[in-house]
Amino acid sequence: MRLLVIAARDDHRLLVRKHVEIQWPDAAIVEHLLGVEPKLDENFAAVGFDAVIIVSAPPTAATADFALAQAAKPEFAPILLLLLEEEPEPPPPAIPGLHRLYGRKIDRDRLIKMIITASNEHRKSIALLRASPDYESRYRFGTVMIRGHRCIRQVGSGGMCKIYLAESERAGTLVVLKVFSQVPDVSERLISFDRFLQEYEIVAGLNHKNIVRIYDLGVADDHAYIAMEHFPAGDLRERMKRPLTPATALRFLEQIASALEAIHSVGVLHRDLKPANVMLRPDGTVSLIDFGLAKANGNDISLTGTREIFGTPYYMSPEQGHAEIIDARSDLYSLGVIFYEMLIGRKPFNGATAMEVIYKHKRADLPEIAPEFASYEGLLRGLLAKSPDNRYQSARALLTAIAVLKVTA
Repeated sequence: MRLLVIAARDDHRLLVRKHVEIQWPDAAIVEHLLGVEPKLDENFAAVGFDAVIIVSAPPTAATADFALAQAAKPEFAPILLLLLEEEPEPPPPAIPGLHRLYGRKIDRDRLIKMIITASNEHRKSIALLRASPDYESRYRFGTVMIRGHRCIRQVGSGGMCKIYLAESERAGTLVVLKVFSQVPDVSERLISFDRFLQEYEIVAGLNHKNIVRIYDLGVADDHAYIAMEHFPAGDLRERMKRPLTPATALRFLEQIASALEAIHSVGVLHRDLKPANVMLRPDGTVSLIDFGLAKANGNDISLTGTREIFGTPYYMSPEQGHAEIIDARSDLYSLGVIFYEMLIGRKPFNGATAMEVIYKHKRADLPEIAPEFASYEGLLRGLLAKSPDNRYQSARALLTAIAVLKVTA
């Protein structure tokens, strides 16, 4: 049994979970706190659930309207609306896909019976849906069929993959699905597929609040795919089009540094740290994504070729821009460029060509720091020193410096 439980109060959410787990100890329950977590995406259809339980307590018109809006979506899972009040006279008209359960308390026996009824109805409707001629199209991503993921729309593309917004039936949420061009023959050792595998291995092995979640990885129709966290709030690049307060910039710096500490601790470099690879969550935190250019330290396989420049020139460290040996301090330099841009509102170095920007990172002095940002000058210079030996030597050292600054501020 797979259920989505939506409630505004923790005690109601926990009570429903307790009742369900008494009946089905191995039930898969996903919870959503109304008013605390972001609203359900309009494209979300709960396709992977047997039923959706919504607790309206105290009963409100807003919760009832929310339930009605979900029930009106095509193919949405059956909804059980628990209204902690006596049933009105006359009762409201029946609505397809919506089951109401009244009572001052949640009656476990009635709840379980209603879940079973709703689940059976849902399975019958799914069986009818599968018989329809266009059923397969819901799982088609271009020419690739990927079961368990309902395609919503294509949102981007790159040299290695196409990117889609999808709903994962297993995860019970919207995901970003990267579908790669092909699965190469083992003997080919194609760079694109190696990068894909490495991206997954790096991220899936880490459980950090400021690193993207990976939900699924697989191969379908000779194409590799990866399903990862969806960020409806967008990326830092878009957020930086509006001014950031110094406090917000410092908070983002601290969170990205924490993510880098986790990555570097397992011997991995990001190598393409830039605002477009820092995503925003609705709760105001940031998350690091796109490890496609990441390289594990000590890996015998060269993913980018000998001394090949890889990254974004505006955010490259001097040593990376000149194809020199890099280490974790290169990522810290890139983070310094991001912090400078968040704080001051412009990049430290610009140029008419990529090579001009690369040259300035290596040779040009850091622009003078305005007096209003004087308290952050130590952080900036500790990140943006030309020589790696003059920078913070680790993300942990940077986090310590940030903590000291916050205490003295």
